[in-house]
Amino acid sequence: MTFPANAYLLAFLGGALGTAVSLPLWRAWCVRTGLVDDPGHRKIHDTPIPLAGGLAVLTGLLVPLLLGAAALQFNLLPAGAVEKISYGFERRGLQLAAILVGALGMVVLGWLDDRHELRAGPKFATQLGIALLVALAGVRIKLFPQHPLSPFLSYGVTVAWILTVITAVNIMDNMNGLCAGLGSLGAGAFAAIAALQGQYLVASLALLAAGALAGFLPFNYPKASAFLGDSGSHLTGFLLAVLAILPHFYTTQNPRPLAVLAPLLVLAVPLGDMVCVMWIRWRAGKPVWVGDTNHLSHRLVRWGLGKPQAVAIILGLHAAACGAAVWLGS
Repeated sequence: MTFPANAYLLAFLGGALGTAVSLPLWRAWCVRTGLVDDPGHRKIHDTPIPLAGGLAVLTGLLVPLLLGAAALQFNLLPAGAVEKISYGFERRGLQLAAILVGALGMVVLGWLDDRHELRAGPKFATQLGIALLVALAGVRIKLFPQHPLSPFLSYGVTVAWILTVITAVNIMDNMNGLCAGLGSLGAGAFAAIAALQGQYLVASLALLAAGALAGFLPFNYPKASAFLGDSGSHLTGFLLAVLAILPHFYTTQNPRPLAVLAPLLVLAVPLGDMVCVMWIRWRAGKPVWVGDTNHLSHRLVRWGLGKPQAVAIILGLHAAACGAAVWLGS
């Protein structure tokens, strides 16, 4: 029996509605507490903007999950979905708990950074701890399973992957709609790959993330009444990094070795942008971690495009890469 498509629709819509309904409340709270992004150097706005996006997207994730857990408990999900979702929870319950703790940790870390501009050392140490927690829970990239050092390689590669993706996504949060758009499309691609392979819980979780990020876009693109902030960009990067690990890209039912490249295709745009920007900074003799305006989005604007058009072009490239990844992964 195929998984009910309306359960997938509920996951996406639940995430989108959770974010959209909660965002005005979080925006008012941010204004009241002074959690806003003031105009300044390299900023794209001239008035203070509430940093409410990360809190709203997290709400869009957690509220549907709580409602879904209650619906599962009382057998209220669409016919045929309960057994499959329950089986997924039994197999991945610990992983899901670690992912939720990690998502909350990333939002808290980003919120503290938005508020206090944390030093690089404590910030990196916290990111490292969250990535290690997720890896210890079983969300790991498994390479060379027959090699005696495979467990150590698995933990090291997983932690490095999560930290790299978080960094790549975080530094692409430089124009309205760009980070949330990349996140929503990327999560949707991972959902499609998982759904085509019959991985129902992973697909539902990815669609929930895609919906939660999509629900933020009307408030952020083309004109922003709220920003993701570091809390939102950290959360987006963390979700994409984890969703790239959860699906089984190579299985006995899908013995296609090239399918393992699908996550790199989904994340080709943010990873490619990060590599190019750091290369430019290194060639110029500047620290690679110091921000500048050499990102693809900035270059498109310097070539004469408006900012919304530049974002649309980048999202178009990202969508094409995601489509190729779905084809490769299925």
